[in-house]
Amino acid sequence: MSELLTAAQMRAIEMAAIESGEVTGLELMERAGRGVVEAIFEEWPELAGEHHGLTPEEVVDWGPAPSSSVARTDGATEADPPKYFEQDNGVLRAVVLCGPGNNGGDGFVVARLLKERGWSVEVFLYGGAEKLPPDARVNYERWFEMGEVAELTYRGVKDAPDATLYIDAVFGTGLTRPAEGDLGSLFRYLAGYGGDGEFFRRRLVAIDVPSGLCSDSGEILGARFEEWAPSCPACALTVSFHTEKLGHRLARGSEQAGKTIVRSIGLEELPSSRVATNKLFNELARLSQPQELEKDAASHKFAHGHALILSGGAGKSGAARLAARGALRIGAGLVTLGVPHEAQAEVAAQISALMMREIGDAGALAKTLEDPRLNALCLGPGLGLERARALVPVAVRSEHTPYVVLDADALSAFADAPDDLFAMLHEKCVLTPHEGEFKRLFPDIHAKLEEVPTTGPAYSKVDATREAAKRAGCVVLFKGPDTVIADPSGRCSINSAHYERAAPWLATAGSGDVLAGFITGLLARGFAPMQAAETAAWLHVECALEFGPGLIAEDLPEQLPSVFRKLEL
Repeated sequence: MSELLTAAQMRAIEMAAIESGEVTGLELMERAGRGVVEAIFEEWPELAGEHHGLTPEEVVDWGPAPSSSVARTDGATEADPPKYFEQDNGVLRAVVLCGPGNNGGDGFVVARLLKERGWSVEVFLYGGAEKLPPDARVNYERWFEMGEVAELTYRGVKDAPDATLYIDAVFGTGLTRPAEGDLGSLFRYLAGYGGDGEFFRRRLVAIDVPSGLCSDSGEILGARFEEWAPSCPACALTVSFHTEKLGHRLARGSEQAGKTIVRSIGLEELPSSRVATNKLFNELARLSQPQELEKDAASHKFAHGHALILSGGAGKSGAARLAARGALRIGAGLVTLGVPHEAQAEVAAQISALMMREIGDAGALAKTLEDPRLNALCLGPGLGLERARALVPVAVRSEHTPYVVLDADALSAFADAPDDLFAMLHEKCVLTPHEGEFKRLFPDIHAKLEEVPTTGPAYSKVDATREAAKRAGCVVLFKGPDTVIADPSGRCSINSAHYERAAPWLATAGSGDVLAGFITGLLARGFAPMQAAETAAWLHVECALEFGPGLIAEDLPEQLPSVFRKLEL
């Protein structure tokens, strides 16, 4: 696991270091600016040398200039004469956009460092210099000895000669209000609305987070995901400090940030960095101890648990078979499909290593659960709503109740009475809703997620999943590219399928059923509910990456052997 911080947590760590005397704010700002420049040159090494006297042909080709049609605040457009990519006698140019806080101070450091390397640098400031915080004001003065500072306006940036790089140091973390008016027009221009977004996306670098993005939620303040022309630039590169922030992994964060790099500013080496920011653990799910998936050479099948997956009726057993295959592949010692009488012939013709038992009604399930060797149960995939309403109460209330994963129909069956479901649940349960199922079970919580965020920090998927887990009294895994997993205590992790782990092929029928099977198999093996959900979600993405394009749900379990080999199990 690696930690993800909120803006408030990051400020607490920085302030603890400064107040302890271990480091000054100016030193942190200098390190941050240097980290940005280093990241730029690592990403684009062709920009790293001395650039005096380069010919235009020797300068990296960044593509065409933006379109002459530019978005305005009111949604209209205004026509301007076409602009062409310009260089000052072959010298690379940077436009640095600075804001009224310490993020702007980082921008002044970047401007000074690029200028010292021979770049032509133009700096814009939003708000007066007299309003800058003390450390940012010092770096403003240092820059002012080298060059001018213009007022940051849409028209000022629009009329400036095109640059090789644009540095977004306007707002950063801790944004509390959306960009509006002239500044909103500028951000929409940088985002390419009404013009060519690729021009800026190829050359825009954000410090911390793109301006306009809430660093705690990944939401664009003042806009919803599907709205046109949000006031937030889309970047080629974002440079964060110390750790990634929640917003880099949630909602629109990865889309707006582009490639995200974390740079150290020395805080992790200081005693004060161990300050307890709060009791909520925001973690990026990773497999930190793969050896927990190993099997002892002297063990037998019952040492790794016996999972029961309940199936739907005839013609509806496929989802349960997918889940069962996932549970078996992930290492459960035995997996049995609980099948109603009318589906037995269909299931028997499709399985080999899986076992089958007739379970037609609640009484049959109760009898089956008397077997003490059954220690994990999955209900939902293809189960049918009527069958789910009859079997879920038995599964979670039995005195012999094993660990229980509730997915799909097992969740939707209680959409009209979610409190009845919550009253039955306990700490041995795991819920795995996708967004539609989450909305049906937690309509009031989901409504807060759908509200247009007008202030920051905005309500996030992390907030929603934590609230849902507390209400349900068990682990909740809220599926999506930004899968969030939380338990009732508030512990939370994010399984992010973004950046280098983007796995769009998981958007295929049955992939969620396999995930439910993975979790069930790990529970059977003795993993705790939170650990099982985190590990299964991580492996689910790894299997998709292992297979790649063309993936269908049946392929996912079959990638586990290869993934395990790469983990040296």
